Amino acid sequence: MKIPISITSVASVSALGSKPDEVWKNYLSPKHFLRKHDFNGNKSFAAFLPDFLKEELEGLRDEDPNYKNIDNSVLYAIQASRQAIKMAGWENGENIGINIGSSRGATALFEKYHQGFLNQGKAETLASPATTLGNISSWVAQDLQSTGPEISHSVTCSTGLHGVLNGVAWLTTGMADKFLAGGSEASLTPFTMAQVKAMKINAREDLDYPCQALNLQKGQNSMVLGEGAAIVCMEAGEKNNALALINGIGYATEKLEHPVSISANGTAFQKSMKMALGTMAASEVDAVVMHAPGTIKGDLSEFNAIKAVFGELLPAMTTNKWKLGHTYGASGVLSLELAIMMLQYQKFIPVPFISEVREPIELRNIMVNAVGFGGNAVSVLIGLPK
Repeated sequence: MKIPISITSVASVSALGSKPDEVWKNYLSPKHFLRKHDFNGNKSFAAFLPDFLKEELEGLRDEDPNYKNIDNSVLYAIQASRQAIKMAGWENGENIGINIGSSRGATALFEKYHQGFLNQGKAETLASPATTLGNISSWVAQDLQSTGPEISHSVTCSTGLHGVLNGVAWLTTGMADKFLAGGSEASLTPFTMAQVKAMKINAREDLDYPCQALNLQKGQNSMVLGEGAAIVCMEAGEKNNALALINGIGYATEKLEHPVSISANGTAFQKSMKMALGTMAASEVDAVVMHAPGTIKGDLSEFNAIKAVFGELLPAMTTNKWKLGHTYGASGVLSLELAIMMLQYQKFIPVPFISEVREPIELRNIMVNAVGFGGNAVSVLIGLPK
């Protein structure tokens, strides 16, 4: 890293709730938030936001008439962004760079407008502006009255961490002093669930833990979808209120055999983790928050990559998808939030059904991974402020 990059706050909206104390309390518990739901006759495991939080978020729609026509992916991002800048001590109206992406974007709203088109043969007036991917960052900028650049993007499941990479680039080059980055996803619709089922990667067994992420002995895929948003506030330099420092970033893309393939040895992950490490010794990394979606090939590929990079003395490994589901574009920053909290509280959060993981005595540096369709991988290395 050319200059230190401080993470001065992190905020989220997920099945775990939205208040930091509440989120951490739920991480300390071995219970998960995955339940079977009926999606137009198709029963599938999913992790929705809790009802009390849904009601709270719906209240935002009453603040501004324009908010009544925004997708939940935008609503989640607005809520998490408000929390993040408040905790960082930023003010509305500042020149803040914003890069909040989504794998799917305005999923439910797009499907609603498309169904209306099929039924009536014409589109509603707001169908186009309300379903563009740029809605997320642009509405967050409007809500915060920010005057800086606003960027929305999709890099499938690594979208959120790609937003962090972009933030680092803007801050390092001096093009921004403050940057808001993250991902938001609200894609728990019957059509999305049918797509996952068609790929045969969804959890189908009624186990105590339906998503068997990081269980390398599982006999079938066990991915479960969730929804939510996660946002970090980043600033150039080492700030007094820094929760963590970004000590390294890495990225890579590998050649695909087919649209959803991943190499057995996690080639892209190996490259991204090595880039993030830079000159730091691999032995200095105490833990890795893995992407680990709960699929057989996906989990094993990333594990093999970690073995290749770290050698015999493996860091402690964990993931949060067994608890809150795979939130697509928001997942990487939700993993980053877990890593930041583990550093803050000096407490490693294990996967409860994995017994052979070595828990670290001290947490100083944690690697966070994400990968998505398209063969792209991202790794972000964070550490305690000095």
